[in-house]
Parts: sequence; structure tokens; C-alpha cells
Amino acid sequence: MAKIFVRERNRVGKGEGLPRFAIVGVHGSDLKFFQLHVRKSELDAIAQAVGAEVVMLPRGTGENAGDDSGGGQRHAQRARGGRRRKTEDA
Repeated sequence: MAKIFVRERNRVGKGEGLPRFAIVGVHGSDLKFFQLHVRKSELDAIAQAVGAEVVMLPRGTGENAGDDSGGGQRHAQRARGGRRRKTEDA
């Protein structure tokens, strides 16, 4: 049986009119997704049509869970104003 792995998006709450689920991966099917953020009703309809099971992934429980910081090197660079590359004149 095919499986569709999804998680709830961090910055979207109930009633905001935006898709709440992000597709993380698909196993056991030739199914391609062109839209990675979907609504629950859309997700259920897709799963039913292809005979797949929807697997909800748990949210993180680490020290930064739920603070929307994102972390990572790109986020840190953006907070500092980015990096500039030095160009050498030959």
C-alpha cells in the first residue's frame, strides 16, 4: 500500500484559508505532486483515489520547536544582512 507522509505547517493555523499540510514524501506509488501545500480535504481525496494511506508526521520537540526561527545557516546570514562576496580585479 502506498503511503503519503505529511506534516502540519508551522505558520498556518485553523481558519486562515491557507493549506495547512505540507507533503514530505510519498512511498510505493508513481504519484507526483506539483503543489506541496494542500488542504486536508484535498489530501484525503488524493489518498482515496490512489488507494494510499496518509501518515501524519509528529512535530519536533526540540529546544526550537514552535518558535518559527527555522535556524540554519541561511537564516543566520539573512538576520545579519547577508554575506558579500569579494571580487578580485584581474
